[in-house]
Amino acid sequence: MIAAVREFTNRFLGRGEATITVPSFDGALKPNQKLEAATTVLECEAPEDLATDGRNLYVADGRRLLRLEGSIATELRSFEQPISALCALKDGGIAVALGGREVRLYPDASSSEPSLSFNDAAFNAVNALAQAGDGSLVATDGSTTCGVDDWARDLMQLNRSGRAFRLDPKARSVTPLASRLGYAFGACAHSDGVLVSESWRHRLILIRNGQAPRVVLGRLPVYPSRLSKAAGGGYWLTAFTARTQLIEFVLREPAYRRRMMAEIDPAYWVAPRLRSGFSFKEPMQGAHIKTMGVIKPWAPPRSYGLVIRLSADGNPLYSLHSRVDGINHGVVAAVEMGGDLLLIAKGPGRVLKLPLASLAEEFGA
Repeated sequence: MIAAVREFTNRFLGRGEATITVPSFDGALKPNQKLEAATTVLECEAPEDLATDGRNLYVADGRRLLRLEGSIATELRSFEQPISALCALKDGGIAVALGGREVRLYPDASSSEPSLSFNDAAFNAVNALAQAGDGSLVATDGSTTCGVDDWARDLMQLNRSGRAFRLDPKARSVTPLASRLGYAFGACAHSDGVLVSESWRHRLILIRNGQAPRVVLGRLPVYPSRLSKAAGGGYWLTAFTARTQLIEFVLREPAYRRRMMAEIDPAYWVAPRLRSGFSFKEPMQGAHIKTMGVIKPWAPPRSYGLVIRLSADGNPLYSLHSRVDGINHGVVAAVEMGGDLLLIAKGPGRVLKLPLASLAEEFGA
């Protein structure tokens, strides 16, 4: 009853989750163009996720599993469904999520037959995998109603049906860790639990067994996604796009959203995207985006690229951006390997590389 009254009050006064204001990019999130300076090591048709065992870099490209050596990609195998998540295992194996509905474990990346498969009926949009300290896997499932690639519809429908699961290879069991999440998209082991990205609530939460989730990092100006550990301690947090006041306003207008979803091609909804600026039909155009044909770098972003370096406590240390006038948007994965930070910019279909030494020199962290 109290929660219902609070929600009604927030919507009437335009505060809490009903506000249309968006936090600014400031402090550790101050904009730059570091992602635009990254080296493109591979261009793919449909890059989705990265994984590394410290020696090899694996790339999920649609249905293909690739091993990347320098700028040369070798196809290890092709699956019957698109790969929606990857995770390199400590024993040398690899975990693969297919179509968001199945998770397979392979003894090594070249194996043709899985050693174990998880086909739980609850899986619908598994989009990230991470190995916990006890050898189990943590899987985030974005939505119970929308597929793994239909995340914009999930946002427009105001869904809060994301889940996190623990997959135990020894017991061959699937255990729910959390539910009713605002599009769970990314997980990483923490000392006393699991960090999970909650995209639609713009935050990072810590989940411990038997305890309510605790907010570690909140009120982000972006939609956070996958996480990975940093070698020097802490984490890399990706964000697949940024928030805008226009989209926040649309989310508070149910009649408009219903008509938009019923009558307009999803590619042209007033919704976040992984790439933009390629069609005159896009909703955000005009002088607030361009002046004399030149895109303003401070214009409201329909697509954006961002990676945040977090401390061990989850506090932002610095960030790497591709602004509105950049290309490397839709960053959905980032991992460290061999002195470099490797990233996927899903918008242009690129695997990018940045030397960690140069980042440490510039940002001092």
